[in-house]
Amino acid sequence: MHQPTIAFLGAGNMGRSLAGGLLKSGWDRKRLLLADPDATQQRVVGGLLGVNVSGDNRQVVEHADVVVLAVKPQVLRTVAEGIAQPIQRKQPLIVSIAAGVRIADLERWLGGVLAIVRVMPNTPALVGSGASALYANERVQPTQRDLAESILRTVGVTAWLPQETLLDVVTALSGSGPAYFFLVMEALERAAIDHGLDAPTARLLTLETAFGAAKMALEGDAEPAELRRRVTSPGGTTERAVQVLQEGHVERLFGRAIEAATARSRELGDLLGGSK
Repeated sequence: MHQPTIAFLGAGNMGRSLAGGLLKSGWDRKRLLLADPDATQQRVVGGLLGVNVSGDNRQVVEHADVVVLAVKPQVLRTVAEGIAQPIQRKQPLIVSIAAGVRIADLERWLGGVLAIVRVMPNTPALVGSGASALYANERVQPTQRDLAESILRTVGVTAWLPQETLLDVVTALSGSGPAYFFLVMEALERAAIDHGLDAPTARLLTLETAFGAAKMALEGDAEPAELRRRVTSPGGTTERAVQVLQEGHVERLFGRAIEAATARSRELGDLLGGSK
């Protein structure tokens, strides 16, 4: 089967992880191209993955069927405008993983009339356990949707969204979400240490408990609310602890956190897409 040539602009953590995921899934190394302005990054990533890493964005775009934009949102406009001419000649599928940059703005910077998939991945993709949401504009063909999904599925699970605006909610949920869980782990670990456990034991038990709970939720036959009820014996220690959390309005706090992060995602979209 013919494999399209995929070019990654940006060889940082996410670009490198996606390219590595494709290699593990059997993608031909010759069909993967990376570009990065940092010479050290070029050498390191080239040696790590065994693929061609260039310092010239335009050069790799000229040979690509798919262009994955894996640069920081703050520099995406400069990068996009710099490759607009070869993009318009080649008309590749564009996959953008730059947080906050809306399709309309990206399409304008690239010269217009392009098939674009916007993706919100998260950092667990770096260890093959990512959660990515995707939205495609009307020019993306079914085969291109499948191709975009196959790229992201090499580093985790994927979900398609019916509206681009929902990516702001996804940013608040799964994009920022790892930090929420890290904060909970941090708090549990500190509390255990304060009550007498040594630090290594507190960390081990905290992390394994978090991992085990997530595994039960993923592989079990019930929703999280039911799983919580199953481990909360009447009159027991778990019931007492959960009561304290609910008295502190933990659900309301998470609701406010998601609301705040969603609002900030929209604000950043306005700032990044400004005409200035």
